[in-house]
Amino acid sequence: MPDESRITRTPGVCGGKACIAGHRVRVIDIVAWYEHQGMTPDDIVSHIPSITLVDVHTALAYYFGHIEEIREEMRAEREKAEEFRKANPSVLDAKLRRQRLEEAS
Repeated sequence: MPDESRITRTPGVCGGKACIAGHRVRVIDIVAWYEHQGMTPDDIVSHIPSITLVDVHTALAYYFGHIEEIREEMRAEREKAEEFRKANPSVLDAKLRRQRLEEAS
């Protein structure tokens, strides 16, 4: 059984989200790289060399042991990001849209 003491939740650090002790690497980041970007644990360590394979595997074990909690955090982050995008439209997207309209005219 992995040592869950390697995963901490500290108010004011990483938004209070579960992260690898002594690092600002959140469990949800490890999960996103692993499940959604297809990175292997070795890839993740290469990407963030300050963490170890044990850290990555502990974060993944924590995720699988707290799957609903972590998925809810991920859902809430996606929702927050979408709200931000709606409130702050991309200037570049608007410029590209205008360019396409001008080219089509």
